[in-house]
Amino acid sequence: MAVLLPADWAYPLPKLRRVRQQFEAVTLADPAARVREQLAARGVRACVKPGARVAVGVGSRGIANLPLIVRTVLDVLREWGAEPFIVSAMGSHGNGNEAGQREVLAGYGITEAAMGVPVVTTTESVLLGHTPSGVPVWFDKAALAADLIVPINRIKLHTDFIGPLQSGLCKMLVIGLGNQQGCTTIHDAPPAQFAAVLEAAARVILAQAPVGFGVGILENAYDRTADIQVLPAASLIAEEKALVQRATGLMPRIMFPDIDVLIMREIGKDVSGAGFDPNIVGRSSARDQFTVPIPAIRRMVLLGVTPQSHGNGIGIGLFDVMLREIFPTLDLEAIYTNAVACRCIADARIPLMADSEEEAVRIALKSCRGLDYEHLKIVRIKNTLSLGEIEVSPALFPVIEQTPQLTLLEEEAGYGAKG
Repeated sequence: MAVLLPADWAYPLPKLRRVRQQFEAVTLADPAARVREQLAARGVRACVKPGARVAVGVGSRGIANLPLIVRTVLDVLREWGAEPFIVSAMGSHGNGNEAGQREVLAGYGITEAAMGVPVVTTTESVLLGHTPSGVPVWFDKAALAADLIVPINRIKLHTDFIGPLQSGLCKMLVIGLGNQQGCTTIHDAPPAQFAAVLEAAARVILAQAPVGFGVGILENAYDRTADIQVLPAASLIAEEKALVQRATGLMPRIMFPDIDVLIMREIGKDVSGAGFDPNIVGRSSARDQFTVPIPAIRRMVLLGVTPQSHGNGIGIGLFDVMLREIFPTLDLEAIYTNAVACRCIADARIPLMADSEEEAVRIALKSCRGLDYEHLKIVRIKNTLSLGEIEVSPALFPVIEQTPQLTLLEEEAGYGAKG
């Protein structure tokens, strides 16, 4: 396919050099010990009665130490005399069905064999009530039948909206445990109102469902566990808002303010609910405001989708060019289910396809106007979670010289190189 002219292949692409970005690196040395410490300190044992059936909610995010954290919570609950089981809490992910959600959990090591408890992925929902503004609140039937509910989730900035509550325990209660019905209903709210609707719906659930406490996880900029907090139901919303502020300060970022082409090696549901984190690159079909500094990026190129995403390439539509080899790996049903439920169908569109990384970059460059071809600003990253080391072109070296948190490394990498 003659997408490019001979002249478009004639100029050399700049070589890329590895650069280390240094972020705050608070890391929890012993996550299991921290879970036990928090469970003992927060006064939640009183709500766990002997013989109580406890539904432990686990979602579809790639969270550092997730199997260890979940297993430790289960172990403590059993030590307290409870009978815990796991419920999938991932809204429309995993195609919104039982088999798909079981597969997603298994991909994170959350299986009956590994955890030693039943894993329930049925997705039937019950209408629990309505918010003061009339929004229906749906909730997982299996979880609602338990004596106690304990959600476990990472607390972080959300990909699609800004507010005092973002991605975390409340969102898991409202959307994750709302299953596809709840996810679809809540996402009817416009992004500007989403945080308020989320909080109102969470208050309905906390008033009507037997939520005992939540386990909130914070991660640092290197995708490692920074802290774990147990939040009792009575103070869950207020405490989660404080943790959102902590999470904002732990966010990584790309420290180069102006980029002609950003190359991303992969996106995936294990990276972010949107496939990649818009808070890092500033691309979103739902919002145009961000709370952390983002670079001005002209074009974005995608090289792959993670195996852990099981073909759900949601977010692919926000790229300008992708490799043709990605397309056969996509599970369009999973992408469309996710996109329709979240009202983000632009995220499911297929961008222009190229046969190689070099061709993709050259197409992206040609689609820009007014470029300085002698000083092309190109950045390549693995994904929006892995930003400790990235690759940049020489035109960006002056930024490195002016930024103490940046270190130029010796290694060079060509286009098409694995990293």
